[in-house]
Order: sequence, then structure tokens, then C-alpha cells
Amino acid sequence: MKSPLSHFFVALAVCIFSLIGYGVLYNAVTDKSAIAENLQVKISQKTESIDRISSARTALSEIAGDEAAVQSYFIPETGVVAFINDIEERGRSLGTTVTILSVSIGKASTSTPQILTLAVTVKGTFDAVMRTVGAIEYAPYDLSLPSFSVGRDGENTWRADFKLAVGSVSPKTVTSTQKTTTGTSTPSP
Repeated sequence: MKSPLSHFFVALAVCIFSLIGYGVLYNAVTDKSAIAENLQVKISQKTESIDRISSARTALSEIAGDEAAVQSYFIPETGVVAFINDIEERGRSLGTTVTILSVSIGKASTSTPQILTLAVTVKGTFDAVMRTVGAIEYAPYDLSLPSFSVGRDGENTWRADFKLAVGSVSPKTVTSTQKTTTGTSTPSP
């Protein structure tokens, strides 16, 4: 039989080895926990980034609709003829003759969009002339009447002369939400 002292040393050795093993395992678990926590922080950052990108895309898609609505209030340089035809058609539908005397494009200042200025004459009965001017003035465009005069041409004929200033955009104007596509083009013969 072994002496109690040898049992004590064996138990002490087992205890020391157990403590050393516990320390080594504790250190390994602590290192792995730090790595896992670091990965969790990176995952959270990536998730936040993805959420911000998703929110930005949603906001841009909402803005695109709003931007299209706002752009519809301006006349593009390529749409001047259609705008003039619209004004003349409004006059015809109300029983007047609308004549466009001149058209010019300019800028009011460097911070404002281009201004399309038209000199317009409307002829017809007083009631029809005033309704036509109202229909033109309240058209869904960014426009104003900087000058306006009404006079009588004959017994039952009235005339309204006015300048019409309309917000205009250049076809070169690029908006923040327009998508551009690239493609190939073939030259015409």
C-alpha cells in the first residue's frame, strides 16, 4: 500500500495539471470569444451598411417619381413645338385664334433654369379671350405672364397681347436618377 504522502503528491499533481489545462482551455475560449465578438461587430456593420443602401435605393426610387413630376412642369427645348401646338389648341377649343409672334430661350440668372419666352396674341370675343388666357395661365407648367394687355380690335373682337415666360430645361440636363444605357449604334448610309 502506498503512503498517504504519495497519494497527496499524486492528487496535487492531478490538481496542478487540471489547473494548467483549465488555464489553457480558458485562454483558448477567451481568444475564440474575442474573434467571435469581432466577427459579430463586422456582421452588424455590414448589416447596417446594407440597410442604409436599401434605404437610399428606396428613397431614390421615390425621388425618381417626384423628379419626373417636377420635370413635367418644365418645357424641354425639344418640346417647344408641342407646347406651342398645345397653346394654339387650347385657344381653338375655346373659340379664339392664338398666334405665337416670337419664341426665345434665355436665363434669368445663373441659379435659375432656362426661361422660354413667347410673345402671344389671342383674338376673339372678350369672354373667349379671357378664358383662353386663363387656360394658358393655369396650364400645368412653370409659367408666368410678365406683361399683359387687352384691347378692342373691332365691334365684337378683342385682342390680348402678352409675354409668356415658361421654365425650360436643356436636353443636356442630366438628372440624378436617370439611368443611362450604353449600346452600339450603326452609322446611317
